Amino acid sequence: MAKILGALRENSVSCTVIDANLEGICHLLGGPVASTDTWSGRACRNIDINLKSLRSWAVYSNPDKYKRAVMDVNRLLHMAGRDYGVDITLSNYSSPSLLPVRSSDLLKAAECFDKNPFFPYFKKRLTESFLQHQPDIVGFSINFFSQALCAFAMAGFIKNLAPNILIVLGGGLITSWMNIPGFKNPFNGIADQLVSGPGEAALLSMCRQETSCRSSGNRYDYGDFNLNQYLSPGPVLPYSGSRGCYWKKCAFCPEQAENSAYVPSEPHDVIEDIHRLKRMISPCLIHFVDNALSPKLLKHLAENPLGTPWYGFARITPHLTDPDFVRGLKDSGCVMLKLGIESGDQAVLDDLQKGIDITTASNALRTIKAASIATYVYLLFGTPQENGSSAAMTLDFTLAHAEFIDFLNLAVFNLPAYSKEAEGLSTVPFYQGDLSLYREFIHPKGWNRNMVRQFIAKQFKRKTLIKSILHNDPPFFTSNHAPFFKGVLTFPHWGKIAGKFDNGEFCG
Repeated sequence: MAKILGALRENSVSCTVIDANLEGICHLLGGPVASTDTWSGRACRNIDINLKSLRSWAVYSNPDKYKRAVMDVNRLLHMAGRDYGVDITLSNYSSPSLLPVRSSDLLKAAECFDKNPFFPYFKKRLTESFLQHQPDIVGFSINFFSQALCAFAMAGFIKNLAPNILIVLGGGLITSWMNIPGFKNPFNGIADQLVSGPGEAALLSMCRQETSCRSSGNRYDYGDFNLNQYLSPGPVLPYSGSRGCYWKKCAFCPEQAENSAYVPSEPHDVIEDIHRLKRMISPCLIHFVDNALSPKLLKHLAENPLGTPWYGFARITPHLTDPDFVRGLKDSGCVMLKLGIESGDQAVLDDLQKGIDITTASNALRTIKAASIATYVYLLFGTPQENGSSAAMTLDFTLAHAEFIDFLNLAVFNLPAYSKEAEGLSTVPFYQGDLSLYREFIHPKGWNRNMVRQFIAKQFKRKTLIKSILHNDPPFFTSNHAPFFKGVLTFPHWGKIAGKFDNGEFCG
């Protein structure tokens, strides 16, 4: 959204942004909670203290206090959702009666907008905003299934309030839906236009602006974001140095299925723009949200330190086994790397076309740890290429490298419904819905989902070394808060800054 805002304003389009995710949650947390149980009562009494602690530094040096604060905040969201018959957490929203994979359910959410738990918030917020700005176009960025029902409720309210406003839906989830074979807009009457992929050019066209006259292509604008309300000890700057994936060869890859082009920005432009944003918002952490940071950009970062802690996702490459290269990343501000190792079985990695050598992965973990950079490792179980023996090899690899792994993400494979690889498998619908993106499949090696889940729960997670790693993971916030526990507080001079601003103010 910050990139879209920057592109529109660079082309003299009057616009504003509302982060309804943040504002809606804060609204619920500030409301009354009807409960008689001890936990909810404590959470209600301490809500202001807990929110302040999550926005300051001290709690991140005490994982137990941090987890208690997070769980208490989440408890209030759960109770607020329960009153409406929905499940709300800090990371999810779901309804037992409405599924975001059914267009009919999304239309029902739009029709019954006043039944949404966030209705009191968005009724007041949108009404006031429309009176102030009188927009011709309202766009929704919908990236996750958990956002869809509420986004459609808001869209339904807008159509009821101001039928002539053009409603545009975009974002990652909309892009995936539009790439379903034979897809036609099923949201007539609610969504006037849908946008696949980057939204800047499409919105500029709707605003009748030329897209080539004034467009840096990578100019973020965070001016409308209420940065002191986010649940972090300081502003976190999300930044993407590219679109798409530079590898783009993995089996089941959505980048392939959606034919997404890889469009990198020039590294020197990335560095220059980040320094511009640093002067504006003084972030305490930079989050590179690229699908994967290219070796070219990593090299440029190592040679041009940002002076602020940063983290992002990187592919396992020989670069990460070079001690000098990795130390350069550390010196540039890198406090954590997210690494998709996926499997400990080389044959599985080869069949998935991951381009990962397991020996290189082993050496990379050791080298990264030696440089005091935290690792957040992603493992994937249940792919068609895997069997029980392969999963056991992943377990063995993890145990052998446990001392080099700070955090673990364990995922069970979901088969993308429209990937070319799915054509060779026997499948059944994952969800009964016209917008479902996944399908169940009969595993060619008999390694079905139940067996995979049992292996993870009864074998993988029960190992003492792995239990210890999993215990490190911040609940709900996971990798988004992980750097605050492994690296940011030990960043050169950052401890003094954190201590100075431990009264709840932001670091700068």
